Amino acid sequence: MMYNNDPAMCPATIFINPESPLFSDSVRKWQAAPSVEVTKGGRVFVDFYGGDQPEVPGNYVKAIISDNGGKSFEDGCIVVSHPSAEIRLYDPNLWIDPLGRLWLLWNQSRGFNDGRIGVWGSICENPDADVNELSFSLPRRLANGIMINKPTVLSNGDWLFPCAIWSCEKATEDHGLQNEFFSNVYISKDQGETFSLLGHADIPNRSFDEHMLYEKNDGVIWMLVRSFDGIGESFSSDGGRTWSPGKKCHIDGPCSRFFIRRLRSGRLLMVNHYQFKERIDLEDIKRQGPVKSWRGRTNLTAMISEDEGQTWKGTLLLDPRNDAAYPDAKEGDDGFVYITYDWQRVTQREILLAKVTEQEILEGHLSHSNSFLRHVINKATGV
Repeated sequence: MMYNNDPAMCPATIFINPESPLFSDSVRKWQAAPSVEVTKGGRVFVDFYGGDQPEVPGNYVKAIISDNGGKSFEDGCIVVSHPSAEIRLYDPNLWIDPLGRLWLLWNQSRGFNDGRIGVWGSICENPDADVNELSFSLPRRLANGIMINKPTVLSNGDWLFPCAIWSCEKATEDHGLQNEFFSNVYISKDQGETFSLLGHADIPNRSFDEHMLYEKNDGVIWMLVRSFDGIGESFSSDGGRTWSPGKKCHIDGPCSRFFIRRLRSGRLLMVNHYQFKERIDLEDIKRQGPVKSWRGRTNLTAMISEDEGQTWKGTLLLDPRNDAAYPDAKEGDDGFVYITYDWQRVTQREILLAKVTEQEILEGHLSHSNSFLRHVINKATGV
């Protein structure tokens, strides 16, 4: 049913192994922004979004599954598609919560940016079930804005969801949410039953936000935010309610998505563009439409820090090529770190996976027989 006759506020439909050829790789003409999760049983989920044209209504989310450690992925899949031709689904994310449930998360908007957007989610209680028996809850809207990166569970048990309403792209509608045009934090204190807006940070020159949260050993929460001139940062000492004035971080970036997370060892993992040689021309970016041509997205690298991100002890080059970007990662119970990213969204249209160990990142090269780099796990071939 429609919510106030507004399709943007209505749930999408989740299909398991859909029969429609509309979602097949041979039809899709572009794809981007993958996410990865690994279950207790070792099943690997990777999802991304795509469609006939980039960043337009009709874009949908597709998830693929591997039961052999990421070597190959099932032809069967999960698809999230909206019944309204006005709505696009994009920037999905996968997350396994502390209860072992798989959250399938995505954002939906009328057009490119309707000024309100919305983070939607559905839960799979048993992600290790037979593929044909997987079931997901009815999608529900969790927050205003966009969330592309994984939530963070604090040491006190609170769940923090990093959501943002873009201020860098002109919205097509006015929903009276100007006070939420920031890098926001939503909180759940009841394991995902309810969510509420907790606080926000204001980062100079932020660009599509894509922020991530990380709880340091002293309890301070570190927020890192994509910005036009690199990466911005802010800190919270009260669980995410209030944030320090945003400033440029000592970690650099070419205005692109990055990934940061604590590993089981206690070390910090970051996947980012390292020693890139180009920077964006901001005025040129502003002149372009929603689908932009970015610079500097080279040398996608995994790196390790033993001092809470101040310095990086090891680096492993994952992919040197231009436009290999938008990483997401998960450390599996098997001791491997799974890292996914996309390459050349419109031309090559590849989703790739790297499988490495923490020690290999520290040493800067592969040594395990089951490790691999630049493994293509999905390619759209639509003409």
